[in-house]
Amino acid sequence: MTSLISADNTWVLFAILVVIAAAAIWMEQNLAWASKVTGCVIALIGAMILSNVGIIPTDAPAYDFVWSYVVPLAIPMLLLKANVKKIWKESGRLLVIYLISGLGTLCGGFLAYSLLKNQIADLAKAACMMVGTYTGGSVNLVAMADASGASGDLVSTSVVADNLLMALYFFVLIAIPGIKFFLKSFGHPLIDEIEAKKASGEDASGAATFWKAKPVALKDIAFAFALSFAVVAVSTEIAGFFANVIPTTNFVMTLLNELIGNKYLIITTITMLLATFLPNQIGNIAGAQEIGTFMIHIFFAVIGVPAFIYLIVTQAPLLLAFCAIIVITNMVISFVFGKILKFNLEEIIIASNANIGGPTTAAALAIAKGWQALVVPALLVGTLGYVVGNYYGIFLFTFLTK
Repeated sequence: MTSLISADNTWVLFAILVVIAAAAIWMEQNLAWASKVTGCVIALIGAMILSNVGIIPTDAPAYDFVWSYVVPLAIPMLLLKANVKKIWKESGRLLVIYLISGLGTLCGGFLAYSLLKNQIADLAKAACMMVGTYTGGSVNLVAMADASGASGDLVSTSVVADNLLMALYFFVLIAIPGIKFFLKSFGHPLIDEIEAKKASGEDASGAATFWKAKPVALKDIAFAFALSFAVVAVSTEIAGFFANVIPTTNFVMTLLNELIGNKYLIITTITMLLATFLPNQIGNIAGAQEIGTFMIHIFFAVIGVPAFIYLIVTQAPLLLAFCAIIVITNMVISFVFGKILKFNLEEIIIASNANIGGPTTAAALAIAKGWQALVVPALLVGTLGYVVGNYYGIFLFTFLTK
């Protein structure tokens, strides 16, 4: 499909992506309905609309730049306050339901493969990618595509199916806290707290309150970028070295190669170590979380671009169904075991979101809902998905093919 703006018109495409991200943030903070949807989802849908009506292309070097440079830089900025010692005390419960939710994704991969293996070609490779991305977010999809040797066409249609389903999934998660069945079936202390504040006339914490203006010095911005560039550069070199020297001769070594040779995992590990052992120096860099979150909104605009609805409906409806089975299985297991183990509704929703959508979407949802106590834990447990997702994806692919 020919687009109004060509793929090589990089500056115009960048301008569109940044404007979409900025508009999504403004809407989230100023419009009641938008704060419930979250800015990340609005950015995704906005870009999806522009690509589906033919204004912007579905593939362009500008999008590759965001994947290759913007996302890695955003991760350290978002994790500068991720002091593991502190967070463990605050997120131990969330970690448990998060890991259970991840097993739901793995079970969903087995179930979806069993039901559709005779209808979709190279389904083991698609299962590897989808289980990886639905345990740690979109970052894992690229790594799993490389690990499984998936073709370009399969990756493209998988991304389209993933993005289209993700938009629907986010709307479901956003709606659940307002459904009486869930409110009656689960405890929901954070929702009750917000309702109590509203009843007493207090301002309930939402996106606008969370992102209210804070003092930021020039040195904060300089240190945030300097630290992020340094972490990404060092992590890329370390990951590249281990990816080249660790052989992939068997299952265990392949897992080790994918783990230590993944730059996103190294980025996360180094940043978390710095935040844990230098909390006063690293955690007090003002503005880093704001800059990182803005970058992530740009990233969400990019992942919405390939969601070309006509293509998925006409060429790969079964792949969309395949993804839906995995996501539904994740949600069912998350809520069933969450009920059995007496987890709160907010914890279950964030845990499922952190698996399916990754840490940034989970944190964005927590912010939008005013669940401040779950924002940083969502980032932390969701980041664990970068590790777990690779394990699950490679394990499933190896099991299905060997």
